[in-house]
Amino acid sequence: MIRHTVVFRLKHEQGSAAEADFLASAMILKTIPGVQAFERLRQVSPKNDYAFGFSMEFADQAAYDAYNTHPDHVAFVRGRWIPEVAAFMEIDYVVL
Repeated sequence: MIRHTVVFRLKHEQGSAAEADFLASAMILKTIPGVQAFERLRQVSPKNDYAFGFSMEFADQAAYDAYNTHPDHVAFVRGRWIPEVAAFMEIDYVVL
């Protein structure tokens, strides 16, 4: 199992309609085959300046690779992520 996580900060004003629209648009990722346990998260720690996170799981590397090249994921990254995300950090985990 691979747990794919990303924390990020948007270019949009906090609480704005643009922020809400971006977060709603991310639900397309949940529909991609192989995505399990998709979550949109609000980051609450004062130890960093990221505002949100996404977390999802994949059964194996093949499922994760298929997600990365899926047209809906590619379109989301090009059309929403790149123009609207100010900063991010991505971490992928496997269970020890």
